Amino acid sequence: MELMIAGLMLWSVVHLFPALAPGLRQSLVGRMGENGYKGLFALLIVLSVVLIVYGWRHAIPTHAYLLPPAFKHVAMFLIVAAFILMGAAQYPTRIKRIVRHPQLTGVMTWAVAHLLLNGDSRSILLFGWLGAWALLEIILINRREGAWVKPESPTWGREFRGVAISVVVIVVVVFIHPYIAGVPVR
Repeated sequence: MELMIAGLMLWSVVHLFPALAPGLRQSLVGRMGENGYKGLFALLIVLSVVLIVYGWRHAIPTHAYLLPPAFKHVAMFLIVAAFILMGAAQYPTRIKRIVRHPQLTGVMTWAVAHLLLNGDSRSILLFGWLGAWALLEIILINRREGAWVKPESPTWGREFRGVAISVVVIVVVVFIHPYIAGVPVR
């Protein structure tokens, strides 16, 4: 579990850094350049994901709770909604007129869904942490950016194309899930 905790801490620090230390971020950009800073950011995020996945796969989980089987259907619906939300962050969509931070809201939805499906210690740590991190990010971004300016609505064709891409991503994730998490989607 220690490696997963280290990965989650690194993930959180790197993502929260721009909001919590904007002056230090600007100093790093001044020294490294924008591309150098982005490269370091990306490298640290990849390292955090490797630590999280490796830590997950090697942690010995202990059982904490088991929800009734009916929650599986709710969780699967939430996971599909989460992927659509996360996809909506990448293109113009009407969702952005309703949800200010679709990607972070998608992460929170994904985390809740996984907490409904998995009641073991490593799941509670991973999904609880990432859900809390996403909520904190939303709060900090809202504080930094101020009033929400809603974007214009895209064409319906663009809207449906974005949802279709999200559905393809869901299929790919279902296929690779056993290789990442060591657990097939059931």
